[in-house]
Amino acid sequence: MIRRDITGSYRELADAGTEERTYTSELSDETGAEQDDVNGTVIQDDELGSTSLSSIFGKACLKNTCAVILIFIYLLLMSVAVFLAYQTITDFREKFKHPVMSVSFQEVLKYDAPGISLYAGKAELLSCKHYYHDHVQLAVNLGQQGEMDCTVEYVNYTDPYRNKTLRSALVIRGPQEVKKKELVFLQFHLNETEENFSAISYLLFSSFKEFQESSDKAQFMQDCERSYSIWTFSGGFQTWVKMSLVKTTEEDGSESVEFKQESTLVKYNDHRPVSEQTDQLFFVVFEWKDPFIQEVRDIITANPWNTIAILCGVFLALFKAAEFAKLSVKWMIKIKKRQQKRKAQELNQMS
Repeated sequence: MIRRDITGSYRELADAGTEERTYTSELSDETGAEQDDVNGTVIQDDELGSTSLSSIFGKACLKNTCAVILIFIYLLLMSVAVFLAYQTITDFREKFKHPVMSVSFQEVLKYDAPGISLYAGKAELLSCKHYYHDHVQLAVNLGQQGEMDCTVEYVNYTDPYRNKTLRSALVIRGPQEVKKKELVFLQFHLNETEENFSAISYLLFSSFKEFQESSDKAQFMQDCERSYSIWTFSGGFQTWVKMSLVKTTEEDGSESVEFKQESTLVKYNDHRPVSEQTDQLFFVVFEWKDPFIQEVRDIITANPWNTIAILCGVFLALFKAAEFAKLSVKWMIKIKKRQQKRKAQELNQMS
């Protein structure tokens, strides 16, 4: 009886120990599972945090790069605008200092009769006549006094360049009717000459009427000699002079007149007796080339209003570019502060 009781008690204790070991193993399994869950959660949180940080950092870098590119573009545009303003001012100054010559032509029906001043020296005027339509008739008796159908005046005055030299000028009224091809034909002869070259000098001035109305004709001729060029024609030839008039307007508004001329020489075949050929003959014809007066004036092509408009546009672009750059910098600073704030919040949450 005692053995049976002892055996039964032993079995009960063994079963109790087995249950206790089973319960302990179950507790240890549950604890390990809870720890695995906690570790897995922490790992997932770390992965999510690292992913969100990388995406935020990539977006921030992209925004900063775009902002830098925009600022660089606007700085480039500002540089171009500054260069354009400088170039505009430089071009305006250059055009203002160097005006462009403008040439225009004015057609006239009739010219003011010019003055022809001839310095014949020892040569004698044999004939002077106005012809029309290029019809020139030589005198019948060459070397002898012919027809005088011209307005002629004689003037003596002191040479403006050599004070002690007296000059004698034979002043003739020039052609006027350009449409009718009016011309003046002059014939001179020279008996003896000690010069190496035989030639007669002449000077053209703009208005014979002003010469006639002048109170001091000697002074008038001195002024003409200072202002106009002196030309020559030779003996033994018929010199055909075709004149054109050029009016130039100076910067101060004053006008100056200049003659341009084209000369054609035709050799004279002397058929006189040999004894009479010692007389040197001069033939000259004065005629207008065409009915157009050439007008020359200096024009300043630089327009101040265009320059002002360009500069206003340039400065407006500079102002807008500076304003945009300022806003871009403020936006970058704001974005940076916001990123730092988010980063601090995320670090606090992770900790």
